[in-house]
Amino acid sequence: MAIGERIRYFRNLKGMTQKFLGVQVGFPEKTADIRLAQYESGTRTPKSDLTEVLANTLGVSTMALNVPDIDTEIGFMHTLFALEDIYGLKINKVDGEICICLDKNRGTSYISLLERFTAWQKESEKYRNGEISKEEYDHWRYTYPEVEVQHTRDALNELRNAKKADQ
Repeated sequence: MAIGERIRYFRNLKGMTQKFLGVQVGFPEKTADIRLAQYESGTRTPKSDLTEVLANTLGVSTMALNVPDIDTEIGFMHTLFALEDIYGLKINKVDGEICICLDKNRGTSYISLLERFTAWQKESEKYRNGEISKEEYDHWRYTYPEVEVQHTRDALNELRNAKKADQ
């Protein structure tokens, strides 16, 4: 989620209009909504000083607005928070372990993500069990989802060939 989408998300969460937030961060009232709309749409990108003012006005960390830097633990945490907002990921404790879970109440989004996570879990398990090499596992991860599409094609071709052989 880009910074403009995050600004919109938190603005809506706080029940603010574009004009109100724009005025609060120091834009002239006459153009406040237009200026903020430009940032939210991605037409303009706020500089770091404006990002800080926006974050303070919205009552959030600047890291919550910026595209998270996953190279730091704090950035990684804000990435997870963004995923919670967008996809409804939940953090739970299962058998004494901290786990990230999908929200079953998200309908088709849940089903789609469950299928994707299940495919990932299966490939990861194959790697841990020594069924595939690190290179094969990395190939799957770095060519996803194309590799999954090819797996489906291959499985369908096998079914077709088996059906032809039976006829």
